[in-house]
Amino acid sequence: MARRRLGFWSRFAVLLVKPTMTVWTRRAWSGMEHLAGDSGVIIVPNHLSHADPLVSAHFIYDAGRWPRFLGKASVFRVPVIGRILLWCQQIPVERGTVDAARSLETLSAAVRSGGAVVIYPEGTTTRHPDLWPMRAKTGAARLALATGAPVIPVAMWGPEKIFDPRTKKLSLRPRIPVTVVAGPPVDLSRWAGATPGKATLDEMSDAIMLRLRDMLAEIRQETPPPLWSPQQRRGAEPGDRAGQRPPAGGAA
Repeated sequence: MARRRLGFWSRFAVLLVKPTMTVWTRRAWSGMEHLAGDSGVIIVPNHLSHADPLVSAHFIYDAGRWPRFLGKASVFRVPVIGRILLWCQQIPVERGTVDAARSLETLSAAVRSGGAVVIYPEGTTTRHPDLWPMRAKTGAARLALATGAPVIPVAMWGPEKIFDPRTKKLSLRPRIPVTVVAGPPVDLSRWAGATPGKATLDEMSDAIMLRLRDMLAEIRQETPPPLWSPQQRRGAEPGDRAGQRPPAGGAA
């Protein structure tokens, strides 16, 4: 949804958040043209920090779109807060397998209505000790199959300087450097029209995370490791899946 259609509460949120972020961060942004237009898109950022939603919302808003984040349905049932979230066009999502189909329908409707739906594919902040992306859950892939909407990768580096999940330290100093880069849609054409089985969803999810990992590697100017799962021990990461390239010198 374009910014010109915003209501009172959405504009009020902008008045609170944008000036704060403008002072708090020093921004190096690129790729906003990939978010242009009024058609529905699925935006998939990497997840470094609890500060990510503020940073990504600022970026998406300044790209001319209104970010629609997912939230636990229970939060939307809280008096006053829940109504404001709905008025700000945020999206309630039910947790658990029983309500999975209902949540997918809700998200699909948001995308088809022109929404810029933001999904963190990892489902939580990365547990990688060096903050590289983890293997993803399948929500973004399911939504892409259901809607055919473009999946726009957004790589971020710098929110961890605002709040570092490893140390739990919050920095309030102004002009913290933050880099955000949006890329062209992830090429998921080989799975178009496929049945959303486990293998298909895993492959699509890996394709999304590999793109994010490689974009982040360009920002960091470092060689990326293989995609990582929290169960893996540092230094004992297995080889690649779905054509992933190992780090220089081979995987540990």
